[in-house]
Amino acid sequence: MSLIEIVVLALLQGFTEFLPVSSSAHLILLPIFVGWKDQGLAFDLALHLGSLIAVLVYFRTDLWNIARDLAASFAGRGVSANARLGWSVALGTIPVGLAGLAFKPVVETTLRTPEVGALVMAFGLIFFGLLLGLADWRFRGERTVEQMGWKDVAVIGFAQALALIPGTSRSGITMTAGLFLGMSREAASRFSFLLSIPVTALAILLKLLDLFEPGAVVDWQALGLGTVCSAIAAYLCIHYFLAFIRRIGMQPFVIYRLLLGGLLLWLFWP
Repeated sequence: MSLIEIVVLALLQGFTEFLPVSSSAHLILLPIFVGWKDQGLAFDLALHLGSLIAVLVYFRTDLWNIARDLAASFAGRGVSANARLGWSVALGTIPVGLAGLAFKPVVETTLRTPEVGALVMAFGLIFFGLLLGLADWRFRGERTVEQMGWKDVAVIGFAQALALIPGTSRSGITMTAGLFLGMSREAASRFSFLLSIPVTALAILLKLLDLFEPGAVVDWQALGLGTVCSAIAAYLCIHYFLAFIRRIGMQPFVIYRLLLGGLLLWLFWP
């Protein structure tokens, strides 16, 4: 891979990973549009590692409080709001973990082909974009993460499993579910970002199993640069996204999704 490919793909992954616009769709489509070769499994792994590092650093205080209070609950000192949040993140990850294991072959083969994948992405971008717009416009409330119940966690967790469909956007569908449940934009986004931690970690572990096969050649310099660029871009994305939605909301992302989905239909409709 050239330097420009490494930097562009890493920045693209970092900036879109936590936006409700589907980072995987962008990573698949850009090489097709510009004629680059597929970046490969190892580089995808590095980009996701960068995103994981970014969210761990950004929410380091929250994660410390969650870990501390979970440890206290195991010691019999009661279950605090932070401990409940930790359990919510863990339970909300189960549906997508099971779905990923069950549908991994289909997602990584049939749904990633240009012929099928582009049209699936187009419909995913448009349909789930419209759902996001509706949720933000009609159902958004003021509920916080601490006010979630187990039914809310289950709804968001099962919604996250839909992110296996190209074009859906993991962050987008979890934010949409949160908004439909009456959560505020900030609360829905915060829980979505926290949910990304175990999901991304599990995805990295699964890809590692495929990566370290006999005879695999790894460009460690490219992976290192991709990880750093992705981490920086993802950190900035989280910070400015949370500030952006407080003032403007989700509708600009809805419009972008509709335009991108429409472009894909125009380019790939048979």
